Amino acid sequence: MRQLWLASASPRRAQLLASIGVHASLLPPPDIDERPLAGEKPLAYVTRLAAAKARAGWAGLSAEQHPQAAVLGADTAVVLGGRILGKPSDQAEACAMLAELSGREHRVLSAVTVITAGGENTEVSDTLVRFATLSAADIDRYVASGEPMDKAGSYAVQGFAAVFVEQISGSYSGVVGLPLAETGRLLRQAGVGIWQTR
Repeated sequence: MRQLWLASASPRRAQLLASIGVHASLLPPPDIDERPLAGEKPLAYVTRLAAAKARAGWAGLSAEQHPQAAVLGADTAVVLGGRILGKPSDQAEACAMLAELSGREHRVLSAVTVITAGGENTEVSDTLVRFATLSAADIDRYVASGEPMDKAGSYAVQGFAAVFVEQISGSYSGVVGLPLAETGRLLRQAGVGIWQTR
């Protein structure tokens, strides 16, 4: 079995891997500029960043580690009307994003790249999420909780914002940050064990 290394600062991704019995060693968070390129489409954006994170993690391993290693990088984007909603820079931006999502359907794209000595593979989940209509008071209280401040689209579906979500069509785990069906396929292809009980 290959040793999996996770190139991510997200505790949620580590928790999702653990939920399917995958033991991953954490790499230092890759220093990647997450701003979209000029004219870059959302699908190209998430796949580029997932691959860049995995490649940075792979580069951080030694040549001796490479034969038995697999490195996973992932990225998630909230997309509304073809526009990427990134992490908010402040509370005002978080409030504005949530007001835009209120009562509407948006997409969540989540890309996963796994690199081994044999090559690199990427998969993407595309999920539709519909929000309830949010009151200004709800938005203000939610933003005051601090939860939205490091989240794409200014919300955490697995947190307090669960009450905002009326419908999900696609991968719930992809909205959290790591689509597990796609990840499981990539890990099997890479020779990484899942469902490990210890």
